[in-house]
Amino acid sequence: AAEAPVAAAAEEDDDEDIDLFGSDDEEVDEEAEKLKAQRLAEYQAKKAAKGPGPAAKSMVTFEVKPWEADTDLDELEKMVQGIDMDGLVWAQAGKRVPVAFGVKKLQINATIEDAKVSTDDLIDKITEFEDHVQSVDIAAFMKL
Repeated sequence: AAEAPVAAAAEEDDDEDIDLFGSDDEEVDEEAEKLKAQRLAEYQAKKAAKGPGPAAKSMVTFEVKPWEADTDLDELEKMVQGIDMDGLVWAQAGKRVPVAFGVKKLQINATIEDAKVSTDDLIDKITEFEDHVQSVDIAAFMKL
């Protein structure tokens, strides 16, 4: 009976020597490493030759809410479209949408390049017209 624990311990040691996944950490196959480095270099060269892909663009619909019902939305639209940033293109015309009690909001579309224009920066620039603009919301955001 005393021999059974000793035999079990010996079997456990044998199991540790078996590598089920075939990895040889001690030996490094230099030929495989060279092939791997060569393929990686070819991939990088191919990727660089292809050049950058098309710019990621989004179409954003802003809702610009004025302070009062008598705010001139045509003037407000000209002010908003006057914001000029690299990667920003405004739609031709905005839309007047009734809110309540005769108040209308300006709904205007813009196409932006995601890498160049942040919607937060754009909203901050629109809200700088604080005499006219109460708030700005994003009504729709669509990746192109």
